[in-house]
Amino acid sequence: MNPTERIPLYQMVQEYIRDLITSQVLKVGDRIPTEKELMERFGVSKITVVHALSGLVNERIITRVPGKGTFVSDPEYEIPTSSPKRSVKQINKTSGETRTRLIGLIMPSIYDYFTIRLVHGIQQALNENDYRFVIYLSEGNIDKEKEAIKTCSKIGVEGLLIFPVDEELFNEEILSMKFAGFPFVLIDRYLPGVETHYIASDGRLGVNMAVNYLWELGHREIAICSDSPLQTVTVQERIDGYINAFKEKGSLINPAHIVTGFEIGSLEQAETHPLYRYIQNRMATAYITLNGSLGVKIYQIARQAGLKVPEDISIISFDDPTSIIEGYSTFTHVKQFERDMGYRAAYTLLEVINSDDAQHGKYIKTLVEPELVIGETTGKNIFSTL
Repeated sequence: MNPTERIPLYQMVQEYIRDLITSQVLKVGDRIPTEKELMERFGVSKITVVHALSGLVNERIITRVPGKGTFVSDPEYEIPTSSPKRSVKQINKTSGETRTRLIGLIMPSIYDYFTIRLVHGIQQALNENDYRFVIYLSEGNIDKEKEAIKTCSKIGVEGLLIFPVDEELFNEEILSMKFAGFPFVLIDRYLPGVETHYIASDGRLGVNMAVNYLWELGHREIAICSDSPLQTVTVQERIDGYINAFKEKGSLINPAHIVTGFEIGSLEQAETHPLYRYIQNRMATAYITLNGSLGVKIYQIARQAGLKVPEDISIISFDDPTSIIEGYSTFTHVKQFERDMGYRAAYTLLEVINSDDAQHGKYIKTLVEPELVIGETTGKNIFSTL
């Protein structure tokens, strides 16, 4: 059956909960079925359930209470979104003033599609719980990341969301927070060998989906590209997924197709870049880019080189950069649900803050299952012998 002819799975979950409420099986204040129960009932992934519940929260049909669960909302009076033990706002005993609870968010930058959507998700979750947050940009510098953590501590944040700089030597400030039991959640990447709360997309699975789809289209010369200045855990996991995908097919891996550690500046000077010649000579017939911005650049370089997408080359990017490609309704991409990831990261942190036993060796580790969204930048390899 064509997927467009059936109800999306997340909508099926939503309709089930709506039916429970309208039939009064569930009444105002009742706890709705858990994520696990909904996953088992409908045979869907956790991200599908989270997406469904997020929609119902936005419609104010249900309300999340960190550390407690999710409940049916009162149509007139919303259920308080904070734990009874710790109110969302606190009174300053000396002045009698009310102060809003504060969270710190530390990120390398907020200039790409992934991080912008991630921040939107974080903002939504914190707004729902009357929290505010301050953002510090580390600019990919571990010393600036350390300074940001110290500054957040000084201004009295109750917890931290950290998109960490990835280096061989871990940030000792993060390790200090771990040993001190200070609430924090890592986003997008974790520290190998160090137990912490974290949420990240399953990069290996995402690349596997991309390789398999391109393989079905007849592509065998598939390049994977990253312009990250650092060989981060995230980049390495995706390259590992790429290598494993080829091994599963019993196919040899061409090292020349693992293209990393480069930087593309102005497109006006692109013709002098080694990648321009690589693309122009059709060394690969398909490209998997590890971020949306790079997918756009390769698309533009291909056009400069006189190649058409997807007739001559196919492109799959991580994250969707469609908004700046005129004439393409959809860029084929690995959807990482970055907005939902940010939303869930914030809720995880609130659960840690409000949980009495959250810092006693029990860590919340979430791998979000990505989805391959088929668009107009991929097509069959017309030179394939298959």
